[in-house]
Amino acid sequence: MLEASSSSVDLPAIPGKRYFTIGEVSELCGVKPHVLRYWEQEFPQLKPVKRRGNRRYYQRHDVILIRQIRGLLYEQGFTIGGACQQLSGDAAKEDINQSQQIVKQLRTELEELLHILKR
Repeated sequence: MLEASSSSVDLPAIPGKRYFTIGEVSELCGVKPHVLRYWEQEFPQLKPVKRRGNRRYYQRHDVILIRQIRGLLYEQGFTIGGACQQLSGDAAKEDINQSQQIVKQLRTELEELLHILKR
């Protein structure tokens, strides 16, 4: 649903890191940091790990979820309430979409690696 759907904005590939800062997630998802902090309040599924001094660290599944939220709000025209309902009501569909996103991401990374190895 995220990158698999036809989006008007091409988002960068998600690096193979375990944790991402709010600034990195902002760049990966095309959303400003204050919007990410607001979405944490509105979407109960979005819970980044908080460490030293309340610093947020997002995991890969958080980045994928943020991209889904962004797609629902900015590309499909849902309200925040509608997007929240869509995410909570379609848990099975969300799992399938996340799996498709992960497979697509892995394929992209493997193709890049193959290209490097062919040099």
